[in-house]
Amino acid sequence: MSDLSREDFSNTLRILVATDCHLGYMEKDEIRRHDSFQAFDEICSIAEQKNVDFVLLGGDLFHENKPSRSTLVKAIEILRRHCMSDQPVQFQVVSDQTVNFANTFGHVNYEDPHFNVGLPVFSIHGNHDDPAGVDNLSAVDILSACNLVNYFGKMVLGGSGVGQITVYPILMRKGATAVALYGLGNIRDERLNRMFQTPHAVQWMRPESQEGLQVSDWFNILVLHQNRVKTNPKNAINEHFLPCFLDFVVWGHEHECLVDPQEVPGMGFHITQPGSSVATSLIDGESKPKHVLLLEIKGNQYRPTKIPLTSVRPFEYTEIVLKDEPEIDPNDQNSILEHLDKVVHSLIEKCRKNVVSQSRLQLPLVRIKVDYSGFMTINPQRFGQKYVGKVANPQDILIFSKASTKAGA
Repeated sequence: MSDLSREDFSNTLRILVATDCHLGYMEKDEIRRHDSFQAFDEICSIAEQKNVDFVLLGGDLFHENKPSRSTLVKAIEILRRHCMSDQPVQFQVVSDQTVNFANTFGHVNYEDPHFNVGLPVFSIHGNHDDPAGVDNLSAVDILSACNLVNYFGKMVLGGSGVGQITVYPILMRKGATAVALYGLGNIRDERLNRMFQTPHAVQWMRPESQEGLQVSDWFNILVLHQNRVKTNPKNAINEHFLPCFLDFVVWGHEHECLVDPQEVPGMGFHITQPGSSVATSLIDGESKPKHVLLLEIKGNQYRPTKIPLTSVRPFEYTEIVLKDEPEIDPNDQNSILEHLDKVVHSLIEKCRKNVVSQSRLQLPLVRIKVDYSGFMTINPQRFGQKYVGKVANPQDILIFSKASTKAGA
């Protein structure tokens, strides 16, 4: 490590944070089927290059609750390639591991004498890969049974009514640095919302004093996977529901990349929202550049470094209002088509210019939201046919909408 001295390195816990990898997304699409795996492979490569202590995943590692065999095999291959090595792991887990990891083995994967794990991965589940069935298993349980991932934050909703959960931290020590990692796998938003507002329904366990460490010496991280956007407050989790003792929150589920940590007023903690590593919706928020976060913690201080993902398929999004375009004749469909063609060409050109490495040039994703109030609509599929081989999504370049007319406007 060039930028940390040996003493700093032995006291600094380095974590690579990513969320919403959605492995297997569009696996039947000839053009886009490899996108999710390329991005995940890049994330694991960055973790190796940066010599991190572990990778932290914030849910939705898989896109489907029951991933195909092809998706599972590719996920296992990537993890095996990057995570298995004789590289020594430099931190210890000092909490009760049978409480932290609810599988048959009950300990962190790198402590298994039969496996050489050089890069541990810790993951919660999201809403796409949540536990189901008689045995309450997630696809992440398969990776856990293979000893490739440390699956935590899986809650059994005990009690009556809304239920009760107790969140136990994984306690980690590296030199003089002590980190308490809390995980909360996805719970239906309405239910978790009610639980947070029901006294004693959500219990947070704090570390007990040990070996000269006070409770205040622990750096507290929470990773969760819930709605954050407040379109419907009952269907999202308010940051102010979370406990004030936290220092840092990793928020999964929201796909827009807001990776720079934001302070929550009055709460004393910062939130990072790394967003998805593959675009699963062709919306404005997903067209922002994708990043992962390198989080370095020493004592009670942390340093965030955002790292761009370069393997992600280029995606440009724009919105146009037809009635605001002077060159378009409302009665001439050709003038509408000509204008839309110009916009598509400019977006393709923009993608080409933004690509970091020309050798990685991929067919771009292009989406135009068209407000066609007062105009006739056109067939998006027919429009897209001429862009086969030029864009990755010729079928759905255009999406039409009408401006909502407010009462009294």
